[in-house]
Amino acid sequence: MSCTDRRIDQLRQRIPRFDCVPGCHDCCGPVTASSEEMARLPVRSDADHDAALAEFNCVHLGPQGCQVYDQRPLICRLFGTTASLPCPRGRGPETPTEAHVERQVHRLIATTRQVLV
Repeated sequence: MSCTDRRIDQLRQRIPRFDCVPGCHDCCGPVTASSEEMARLPVRSDADHDAALAEFNCVHLGPQGCQVYDQRPLICRLFGTTASLPCPRGRGPETPTEAHVERQVHRLIATTRQVLV
């Protein structure tokens, strides 16, 4: 396991979970993820990516929501847990992500090669 993989796992543990509105995907869309995060996701065809982008969706968004929820990228995990990325439906954890953890996530994103999911 690489240093970045370990860092991703550490940050994932620091971002609180909360229950989304069933079937909601208001915060889902094309995002970027590190190569390490992409390696955890199922490979999709170029045609699947093109179709998702044409609808401004994530390629892993299905009829019931995120199909890779447990392995979703860090940026997806931040949605709804911070004041800068609020849930459009007002949901969120009792205790939001700590500001220093959010900064660490953004720093990791800024310092790793990112690819479009």
